[in-house]
Amino acid sequence: MTTVTNKSDVSGDAVPVDVPTKKAPGAVKIRPGALAESGGPTRRPPSAAHLSDEQVAELGRELDAIRDDILAKRGASDAAYIRRLIKIQRGLEISGRAALLVSKHKAAWVTGTTLLSLAKILENMEIGHNVLHGQWDWMRDPDIHSTTWEWDFVTPSRAWQHTHNDSHHRWTNVVGKDNDIGFNLLRMDPEQEWTPFNLGNPLYNALLAPVFEWGIAIYDLELTEYKEGKKSKEALVKDLKALGRKALKQFTKDYAATPAVAMLTGSGKRALYGTLTANAVRNLWAHAVIFCGHFPEGTDTFTEEMVEGETRGDWYVRQMIGSANISGSKFMHLMTGNLSHQIEHHLFPDLPSNRYAEIAPKVREICHRYGLIYTTGPIWKQVGSTWAKICKLALPPKKNRQH
Repeated sequence: MTTVTNKSDVSGDAVPVDVPTKKAPGAVKIRPGALAESGGPTRRPPSAAHLSDEQVAELGRELDAIRDDILAKRGASDAAYIRRLIKIQRGLEISGRAALLVSKHKAAWVTGTTLLSLAKILENMEIGHNVLHGQWDWMRDPDIHSTTWEWDFVTPSRAWQHTHNDSHHRWTNVVGKDNDIGFNLLRMDPEQEWTPFNLGNPLYNALLAPVFEWGIAIYDLELTEYKEGKKSKEALVKDLKALGRKALKQFTKDYAATPAVAMLTGSGKRALYGTLTANAVRNLWAHAVIFCGHFPEGTDTFTEEMVEGETRGDWYVRQMIGSANISGSKFMHLMTGNLSHQIEHHLFPDLPSNRYAEIAPKVREICHRYGLIYTTGPIWKQVGSTWAKICKLALPPKKNRQH
């Protein structure tokens, strides 16, 4: 049994609860870190410089109220949503793999690859990502819990939870703190020092997209931290072993087991191509959605000075002006894992994702009322804006000319 405190039951009352788990490596909690009780940072970001300490504190109280309202309302309908979605995802995966077993027929290959691609996207985006954030821990279901879920992504869940939940969500878009700014590969901010290596920005990004899960797996090893002496050799070896075990499991499932069974019908090679294609499609989609979350035009980055002395209200402000949404249909929101509501997700990463559409208009109204940018747009616009930034920052900065 794992004791998780400060969770809410379905009535919204804060209570300590015992969450049964199949294994308890330690509860992964979303936390903004140690925040100041009052005051403000040494220097507020330019986009929020017009706000007083009192205004930021009031903004924080308004957003806290939105969160409390959702905590009070979540219940049976939310639980039914995630359980239904898991059933649909597993049905898609089973159907897709079954079709690939007879994929020597072109129609079966197209059907199987399409269904498996959809299954992998749903598992990563709307299910795995959100379960690993602890959004469904309140259900007390050991099968849908942040400490037991292992997703269909080559990087181990625990490694991703550390770099994503603990680091990225704490230091969102803080240059020098949030390594998600470029994933230690791309130059994604003018404040990052330019080197000739950055000329390859567009090429690196194009190569990264179809193998994105492997890029994230390498990133989650924190090789830069190891090189700088911030991570021990023992910790790195432990993470390498965990990655090796997970990679073997993924390889066996996708590139050995399914093609091997398909060989019985003469479809082995085409089944292999189908699983390769499904993983590539999932990686391309995940890459596009995730890069649209913080890099389009209109999103801010921050210096360490801007977070020194940060209050909870200031942390909220940083999440809003450092994130970007994607507009679109309900189906599009589902397939993005509701990361199309990236702003709402960064404000409330542990609230059920199916509630983000409900609170988005309230968050947008608060942004407008306090004079803060609420960045959103269709996916084609956000992807284009992100690629434009990638290309622009590949070039050396222009030097100020003396006149």
